[in-house]
Amino acid sequence: MTQSWIFWAILSAGFAALTAIFAKVGVAGVNSDFATLIRTVVILCIISAIVAATGQWQPFSSISSKTWLFLCLSGAATGASWLAYFRALKIGDAARVAPIDKLSIVLVAIFGVIFLGEKLNMINWLGVSLIAGGALLLALF
Repeated sequence: MTQSWIFWAILSAGFAALTAIFAKVGVAGVNSDFATLIRTVVILCIISAIVAATGQWQPFSSISSKTWLFLCLSGAATGASWLAYFRALKIGDAARVAPIDKLSIVLVAIFGVIFLGEKLNMINWLGVSLIAGGALLLALF
């Protein structure tokens, strides 16, 4: 079961839900940008410990420049997303902020088709549309 992408995706969704709840409570008493910094330091410590404990360190020189570029771009996008997310949680309800944040699912589908050449059939596009509609219904009404 732990070798299935579905297992890890469901685990990710559960942790993402907890992230929203924990962050909403945590951000109440601190500036949202500083809260993001604290969260990032905790993540850095945890991931560093996991990589060290599992022997997954590799020399930085073994990583291609293309990989470095896209991982750095991904990190920058993650940081910007977290800053915006924590700011939104600071001033909005978690139950309304999180669905708008999950519109990223819709954007990933669209970007995957445009930039990665992925193919979605009509049923997939129906699912994307339902996610978009559901997120907007949760957030706006």
